[in-house]
Amino acid sequence: MGWLSLAIWTPIAFGAVLLLLGRERQAQLVRWIALIGSLVSVLVTLPLYSGFRLGTAAMQFVEKSVWIPRFNVNYHLGVDGISLWFVLLTAFITVIVVIAGWEVIQQKVNQYMAAFLILSGLMIGVFSALDGVLFYVFFEATLIPMYLIIGIWGGPNKIYAAFKFFLYTLLGSLLTLVAFIYLYTRSGGSFDILTWQTLPLSGTAQTLLFFALFAAFAVKVPMWPVHTWLPDVHVEAPTGGSAVLAAIMLKLGAYGFLRFSLPILPDASREWAWLMIALSLIAVIYVGLVALVQQDMKKLVAYSSVAHMGFVTLGFFIFNDMGITGGLIQMIAHGFVSGAMFLCIGVLYDRVHSREIASYGGVVNTMPRFTAFALLFAMANCGLPGTAGFVGEWMVILGAVKANFWIGVAAATALISGAAYTLWMFKRVYLGPMVNDDVRKLTDINGREFLMLALLAIAVLWMGLYPKPITDVMDASVANLIKQVAVSKLN
Repeated sequence: MGWLSLAIWTPIAFGAVLLLLGRERQAQLVRWIALIGSLVSVLVTLPLYSGFRLGTAAMQFVEKSVWIPRFNVNYHLGVDGISLWFVLLTAFITVIVVIAGWEVIQQKVNQYMAAFLILSGLMIGVFSALDGVLFYVFFEATLIPMYLIIGIWGGPNKIYAAFKFFLYTLLGSLLTLVAFIYLYTRSGGSFDILTWQTLPLSGTAQTLLFFALFAAFAVKVPMWPVHTWLPDVHVEAPTGGSAVLAAIMLKLGAYGFLRFSLPILPDASREWAWLMIALSLIAVIYVGLVALVQQDMKKLVAYSSVAHMGFVTLGFFIFNDMGITGGLIQMIAHGFVSGAMFLCIGVLYDRVHSREIASYGGVVNTMPRFTAFALLFAMANCGLPGTAGFVGEWMVILGAVKANFWIGVAAATALISGAAYTLWMFKRVYLGPMVNDDVRKLTDINGREFLMLALLAIAVLWMGLYPKPITDVMDASVANLIKQVAVSKLN
């Protein structure tokens, strides 16, 4: 079994073991097994980074076995400089989520921890799959544990939110299956994604396939106007669910654009780039303004996520190295920063049981250590230089200016709204005098919460101060992707 298979199946195996431990009195044992499982999952991904060869766009750590010979479906895995970081990010965030849920979840602990571990393995499978069917299976399977996480451990309207999440993402994905079957027939009976990237296709076929894939990936990102499921789901999901959703699951759609739409359908991607750029700018500007008027902290960060992911799709569809690399870095940075923002909201919610901004004020007086972390993550969400949030946004804006000055200017205005809604929330929640007894009774973060936030703080500062190791891994793959998009595949 190769390293990629270990990265996929190790968390799933630990999750299966946890499902066998059904008794509540074994909750502490369950928590330790979940933590060990998540740490082992991180350890098996480290050889992927240490053994990764720089300067090549070729897939590495490739594994291929026959799965369904009748339809030429293979268990085919591999990573390049684009997908490697998302495999590492998924394993890292899983550890954080297990620590975050350590004391908070008291009911059905084994099922809660198992759902996150299984979800982690499935998401790594999405980023590693090189067979269309294998990708589709992993892509759709991620819906099940997330649906259960929202539906079982969510808020008062959890069933509504879980159904909305499932229906939006499933309906979007059905057209993807049709697209994959068409590519299978056009390629003479192959589900190999790399083979699909060499297929000549007519203009009409490319356009139809582009929008079939768009239906799935745009919902998953989510892009405006199909983003409406995200705030509802974030509000109802438990803290760990919101963190994983923002940090990893939103990246699956953006990754799909890079792995399928751009290299397989370069002519349609260039033809419809104006639409993708327009939708991205609406997300960046309009949704950023919507975030400004939110009273619920989770909704505010959810709308903020839509705006930040708008930067990602904008970077991809301006087709230069600065934009695409910036979009990729923005995806990773958003994974750290948005995950941290949701975990901070969870820390407050666990104590006061309210997400309303008006329920807080003067938190710094009772929780100074926690406020220091919250300030760092707020600054990163604003795109402050020296933090992870700055690098990706800045590169996308530079790439946009290079492509079209006015697109760059429009994108840059989002920095103002981003800073406005983030700092406005920080001021009302953390600064000023204490507004009520709930805030006066608050206790500062404990050792578990400190560890969880400290790991994310280190990641945010590391990416902001020294992003070179990340860009070095991506460079060859991004250059190859730009080369693929530039070549017409019309037949």
